[in-house]
Amino acid sequence: MAMGVLTIDFESLRQPHWSDQELTNARLMTDFIQHLMNDHDFDIVRERFGHANYVQHNRNIPDGIMALIDYVADFAKRFPEYTYDVKRMQADGDLVTFHSHATINARHRGNDRKGLNIIDTWRIEGGSIVEHWDAIQPLDGFMRFYALMTGGRIRNGNGVF
Repeated sequence: MAMGVLTIDFESLRQPHWSDQELTNARLMTDFIQHLMNDHDFDIVRERFGHANYVQHNRNIPDGIMALIDYVADFAKRFPEYTYDVKRMQADGDLVTFHSHATINARHRGNDRKGLNIIDTWRIEGGSIVEHWDAIQPLDGFMRFYALMTGGRIRNGNGVF
């Protein structure tokens, strides 16, 4: 794979049975994730999405889009080649789910023995991202160690479900 910015191929992921609202929600989430996780363009994410009242169910991240932006910005500062390769996308009513392969080194893109297997689900309400759940599986020793070292601090009281 190329070493540059990874781009989410929306057209290859979209499903023909999605309603107009599901298509709109999936496009919104694709735009959000492309700018946040792959482009690391945090100013655009703040401008377009920072106004939402956002409930976070990942216990390591406080509530609010701004807290998520800060978390990913800090991660991207430590791992500037971090990318989020969306493999599958589902839209169901107000929910959008991405099944993705995240890597911290460009040379590991496409290697399913490196990085993280991530399933993220967001709830969209009135065109805003208002809630997020995830399940994350470290795929290699470094990511297992990283998860062990960073995963114990609970930063919101929302629970994982």
